[in-house]
Amino acid sequence: MPTAAPERPAELPGRRPGADRAGRSFALPRGTGRAAARIAALTVCQGAVMVGCGLLITGPARGLWPMTVEDDVNEGLERGRTGTLTTLSFLGSEAGNTLTVIAVTVLACAALILIPRLPLWRQAAFLAVAVSLQSLVFLIITEAVDRHRPEVDRLDASPPTSSYTSGHTGAATAIYGGLAVLALSRLRGPWRRIVGAVLLVVPLVVALARLYRGMHHPTDVIGGLLNGSLSLLIVGRTLLTGATVTAAPDAGPAPSSTSTRTSPGAPDDRHAAVIFNPTVTGEADREALRGVLDRHGYRVPVFIATTAEDPGTGQTAGALRNGAGLVVVCGGDGTLRAAADALAGSGVPLAVVPCGTGNLLARNLGLPLTPTDALDAALRGTPHRLDLGRIEGDALPATHFAAMSGAGLDAAIMERTDDRAKSVLGWPAYVLAGVGALRTPRMRLTLRLDDAPALRRTARMVLVGNVGTVQGGTTLLPAARPDDGLLDLLLLDPRGVAGWTRALTTLVRGGAKGARQAPADTASAEAGDGSGTPVEFFTFRRAELTFDSAQSRELDGDPVTQGRRLTAEVRPGALTVLLPAGGR
Repeated sequence: MPTAAPERPAELPGRRPGADRAGRSFALPRGTGRAAARIAALTVCQGAVMVGCGLLITGPARGLWPMTVEDDVNEGLERGRTGTLTTLSFLGSEAGNTLTVIAVTVLACAALILIPRLPLWRQAAFLAVAVSLQSLVFLIITEAVDRHRPEVDRLDASPPTSSYTSGHTGAATAIYGGLAVLALSRLRGPWRRIVGAVLLVVPLVVALARLYRGMHHPTDVIGGLLNGSLSLLIVGRTLLTGATVTAAPDAGPAPSSTSTRTSPGAPDDRHAAVIFNPTVTGEADREALRGVLDRHGYRVPVFIATTAEDPGTGQTAGALRNGAGLVVVCGGDGTLRAAADALAGSGVPLAVVPCGTGNLLARNLGLPLTPTDALDAALRGTPHRLDLGRIEGDALPATHFAAMSGAGLDAAIMERTDDRAKSVLGWPAYVLAGVGALRTPRMRLTLRLDDAPALRRTARMVLVGNVGTVQGGTTLLPAARPDDGLLDLLLLDPRGVAGWTRALTTLVRGGAKGARQAPADTASAEAGDGSGTPVEFFTFRRAELTFDSAQSRELDGDPVTQGRRLTAEVRPGALTVLLPAGGR
């Protein structure tokens, strides 16, 4: 995980407003070279795709539908021309004109830099780079693909470029689509969606205008829409949603935290610390969360980034020492687990903002999965005390988990899931990894639950849960509740096609209607090994699991060191979480 600096000190308590603008020496943001390399590589791929489509349209596919009816479309539009439509089409076409696009881009970038209290350099770069890359790819396409313009009366002078793709449409998509992205991510109130929708309609209007005026075939304007959209996607994923580029360190002095507290070491109800994972929480996300906090009275929240070395425990502990009255965690289950480890038993409320791939705890608590909606719902809610699981083992220091922990198949899936696949596909990446992990060998283990006799079992997967539902709405532990003072255990041991069928049927039906099996109820089975039972459920307060050989292990979706032993116990009510009404 790349590291990122905390938010600029100008936004921290005790810093004079505007001090960050004056006397600051210019420093190139960290990761600029890496971001440029990524954008360049993806742009080469974009150019190859667009050129390939153009060569296909003008080559092998030119005699296939819909290319065979494109002339009919152009001729039909020519026959339907009227004076009013011609005037409107001129205005629409001019919206994508080169000079218009340049002017809008320059004005928009200048506004993003000069108008806000803190210059929005990243957003300005997003617009400028997206428009520039679209134009660059367009020039490459027109050099590589030779396509004549439609054989109709053209209402504009024909530039000496190929008809494929529509440069007007591509440029309009890049600039107005980019503005729509910024509007939807930054504006608030009822006008947000209206402004975003209007901006998204403009490229479509430009595309129709270019068709109407006889300047392009239908596939040319479709290519323009695709070219502009790909440029936005590439630049947006790099500069807005990721953490490839992070703010340069501030040389200013650290603010004093004592001015934000009523007394040293005492939490201040209006002092919020936001612990965020920079790989999944971009600057636009943080600005949006800042707006939500501001509306709820948290005027000077402190934003603290996690790092590869410390995924959130140290940052949260530091925030508690500085008197935070609220800790907001923006990230996935791993970030949340690390923060919960520091928050355990503190009584300081936690607001869960799901920004990761799985977001298991947020899903099980019924929280909105949109970050701003989740934070707003939490701040409107009330504190609830939830359980945590405490776990340790060989080569695994004692720590806490909030959702699930396990060994075997699920841990092997986590190990096999590629981070890039997760960023592109989301939780379905786990499904793809699961196909390869199905060959994970069966394990033998000894299981001791509370004071019950030890059990011998074989299993493909051992899952300890504080909650029961995983990605895709699949319930693995149907009776698990995060506030019942108990943990739940699933042993999965299907054998053959029939065994897998029985296991899947049991899980789909809700684990025998959600029935739990207490350890004492299984004492009669202590002499056996559970062979032939594809699914078993247990509930406990303390469990000791000893495997015959080292196994893959995971905590809240993060793989940890392989080992032969796990000891898990519940810590009832150890975590205080802000939940909306009916959120559990």
